[in-house]
Amino acid sequence: MIAIVKYNVGNIMSVQNAVTRLGYDSIITDDKKDLLSADKVILPGVGEAGTAMKSLYEKQLDKVIISLTKPVLGICLGLQLLCRSSEEGNTQCLGIFDTHVKKLPPRDKVPHTGWDNFAWLQGDLLDGIDPDIDLFYVHSYYSGICRHTTAVCDYILPFSAAMKNGNFYAVQFHPEKSAAAGDRVMKNFLEL
Repeated sequence: MIAIVKYNVGNIMSVQNAVTRLGYDSIITDDKKDLLSADKVILPGVGEAGTAMKSLYEKQLDKVIISLTKPVLGICLGLQLLCRSSEEGNTQCLGIFDTHVKKLPPRDKVPHTGWDNFAWLQGDLLDGIDPDIDLFYVHSYYSGICRHTTAVCDYILPFSAAMKNGNFYAVQFHPEKSAAAGDRVMKNFLEL
């Protein structure tokens, strides 16, 4: 069973639909027991970092997520919450990835919305993905490049498009909205 974390953010149903489309069963839950017993956990999200972390703290899911030893995938805001902290609301996050989330510099095209590709990539989550394939992004904040970075996107500046630390994986793009390439990323995660 795949558990999708319910914590007061958007885009959860799109992620569940993608998991179902790939032939897997999933539940949307904020129950600690469900997260602990699931085969894999997905931390999706479209929203604001401070509000999202407050919801995780109130439901005491922050400690549960950090303690998980099964594969965990953070998507978009989920990636950012797995970092140490965020400029968005001066928010302390979960600290899985030792990097700070910053606001993209002001430009005509912020937020970064639309299709973009990778500068380079590595790791099992991105197996079979061509770096020239475009994936769908929607974000105004980014994670810097760090030792956990497994893919880089260059939009205004280079940032982490994907990250990995142990059993924790994360992507800044939205695989559930990224057509066949996104399905491949999701399938790679679901088959870990």
